Parts: sequence; structure tokens; C-alpha cells
Amino acid sequence: MPALLEVTRISKSFGGVQAVQDVSFSVQAGVVYSVIGPNGAGKTSLFNIITGIYAPSGGEVRLGGEVVSGLAPHQLAKRGMARTFQNLQICMNMTALENVMLGAHLGMDRNFIKAMLRFPSLRRADAVLRERAGELMRYVGLGSGHGSAASALSYGTLKRLEIARALAARPKILFLDEPAAGFNPKETAEIDELIRKIADDGVTVVLVEHDMKMVMNISDRILVLNYGRKLAEGSAAEVRENPEVIAAYLGKAA
Repeated sequence: MPALLEVTRISKSFGGVQAVQDVSFSVQAGVVYSVIGPNGAGKTSLFNIITGIYAPSGGEVRLGGEVVSGLAPHQLAKRGMARTFQNLQICMNMTALENVMLGAHLGMDRNFIKAMLRFPSLRRADAVLRERAGELMRYVGLGSGHGSAASALSYGTLKRLEIARALAARPKILFLDEPAAGFNPKETAEIDELIRKIADDGVTVVLVEHDMKMVMNISDRILVLNYGRKLAEGSAAEVRENPEVIAAYLGKAA
């Protein structure tokens, strides 16, 4: 079966610094694929290249067989790619429900006249959108507080809210940048279950994460970066037992 995502010899330099160097890998549909490595290994830079934040200095990205290297994030979103960020990107002056509704903007009718005159079709579409946003909030474990201001929500709740908003775009592939950062063990276990559920429901998940217990628990495949280069790739067991990975990242005690 052809891979959903194919990354071929991707590189990115900033001046004289090579953030990502000749990295290749592929991701099959429906899996959880994790990218790990020490701080400064190039994980977020790689994410930013694939998701259109940075243009690559070299190499190619394919999504569903189509070359998408260098496309803008909104163009990638139309092709089924969504992501969350390491630092929260929430509209704090909006409610939780409104934040999730933003994620579905690609499917909204943008006709100015219809919007100005509030056509019945537009009101019906808005009602459907609100219902869908509510369903997604329940799906990620935020069953109440739809009307709560985002600014009043806890950090953990906002991380889930970002995932719900990304899912509102109905992606084929979802990129999560440190979804468990700052979580306690209970919250990490809950986000672990949510990520696995998303993949089991047909959305491919690619994540950057530092919590090794979580990564080893939920990942079908793991890519290890070090100094911007691909160090290793394989199953959790293969990566955990790789001597180079142990020396470079997990530590000899592992």
C-alpha cells in the first residue's frame, strides 16, 4: 500500500546552520508515528517544513502521492493536513466552542451577500457547525463548558481544545507538537488514550513528544533525529534497543 506521507531527503538551513539534513521517511495511513530526539535535534523544524511553515532548502514532501513541498498551510489543510503547536495557538477572546468552529473554516460558505443577509441556508450550516464542534469537544474529553471563555480554561483543557479544533478540519493526517508537554501522569495517560483513539478512527497521527513512556506505549513507528539527521527508525522495541539511540538520546541507563 502506498504511504500516506512520504518525506524524501528533506533539508533546511538557516544561514550556515543545518537544522534538518537529508531526512527521509514514510508514514502509512492509520498509524501513530512519533518523532523523537534531543533538544535541538530538528524535530519542530521538520514539522514546520512538512506543514508549510518553512519552505525546504532541498528534498520533497508527498501527501497521498501528490507533491506538496513548499505549499502554504491553508493549501495543505485543503489536502487533509492539520496540526497543533508546541506553544498554544488559542483565540483567548473567544469561547471554547467558537475556537473549535474555527477549525472548520475551510468548509464554510464565504459568500459575503449570504452572510450579510443571513440566508436560511447559512443559519442551518452554522447550526450544523456548532453541533459538530460540540461533538468534537466531547470526543476529546471536554464534555461541558462549551460557552466558557478560552481564557478561563486550564492549560490541559486548552491542549485538548487545540486537538478538537484541528480535527474540525476533517484531516487525513494530524501533526501534534508535544501534546503532553506540561502534563501530570494522569493527564498524559488520558492524552495517550485520545491519540490512540484518533488513529484507530482513521486519522493518521504524527507527533513530536519528549515523554518516552508515552511514545513507546502508543507509537507504531518511531523516527529518531540527532543534530538534524536521521539516526534511527523502527518499532518501539527496535528503537529502545538501538545502541546509537541509547547513547545519543535515551542515555546509557536505559
